[in-house]
Amino acid sequence: MKLYIKHMVCGRCKRAVREILEEFGIEVQKVELGEVEVGELPATVSLDQIRQALAENDFELLEDRKAVLVEQIKTVIVNEIHHDRRERPEHQNLSDFLTQKIGYDYSYLSHLFSAVEAMTIEKYVIAQKIEKVKEYLRYGELTLSEIAWRLGYSSTQHLSNQFKQLVGLTPSDFKRTETAYRTEIDRIGQPK
Repeated sequence: MKLYIKHMVCGRCKRAVREILEEFGIEVQKVELGEVEVGELPATVSLDQIRQALAENDFELLEDRKAVLVEQIKTVIVNEIHHDRRERPEHQNLSDFLTQKIGYDYSYLSHLFSAVEAMTIEKYVIAQKIEKVKEYLRYGELTLSEIAWRLGYSSTQHLSNQFKQLVGLTPSDFKRTETAYRTEIDRIGQPK
């Protein structure tokens, strides 16, 4: 049985979800970002109990197929940008990659994502990239050109323009500002 879970974005999330499910005596077979393969639920455990335990830890059990697809899109994007999975070949565009990974026509995925999230997939990707830029800037280990190259920008100017447009600061100003904020990657695209 597969459970689809929203707001899983890192290894700690995977461990937390595993622990929550195992506390119920559920056999966890495989945990990936956004989904968990489990054995049969014990007769004493209901989906409502699981839903509540997950919610207490800021996760959400997804049962609506459209919500599951949107979460799968987000997971693919987060993996590519934040977890350096780099499953997508350099020559393959994101729309073809999403179609291949999720198994639905990109046009359908795009319309669905926009309807559910009130933003396009492209804007979501840009927002995720900018959040990754913030992380790199805070660490201070890479130059702006190295960051641009890692994230697939055509130039540092392109990255700087997108950064200023979304954050309201240049990358240099962001780096110097102590009060500049970062957004949790599972909250990107949500109202502040």
